[in-house]
Amino acid sequence: MAEIEIKASQWRQVEVGRVVLFTHGQYIGRLAAIVEIIDHKRVLIDGPSKKENAAVPRQSISLNNLIITPIVIPKLPRAAGRGAVARAWEKAEVEKKWDESAWAKRREQREKRRNLSDFDRFKVLRLKKQARFEVRKAHAKVRASAKA
Repeated sequence: MAEIEIKASQWRQVEVGRVVLFTHGQYIGRLAAIVEIIDHKRVLIDGPSKKENAAVPRQSISLNNLIITPIVIPKLPRAAGRGAVARAWEKAEVEKKWDESAWAKRREQREKRRNLSDFDRFKVLRLKKQARFEVRKAHAKVRASAKA
């Protein structure tokens, strides 16, 4: 018989300890951890961040207002208290992992571009134009040397 290898799915699961990102509401763009699963649509979350204006108080929230991230706090007990969640958050270095992720970097870049003034956009345009000129000059030089 053929050997079958069974592998767990790569989907991000709603589980205790999973870090989530707010997409709607008062805390949009902030991180929190799932502390307890209430039902198939709601979870209890807590976001004990040390950063200013990044903490999220413990509350129940609909999963429709959250995005599940790949970051998990390992071995977080169900319905853990605020102190236990804060210690596990620090031990797992959640904010460091988030800041290093490509997802967070893209969000930050998008936010920077969204907040540019007209003059800043003009400066970006000029810099892109200069870079394009240098690249084309280098390609022309390579093509000329290839023909010779």
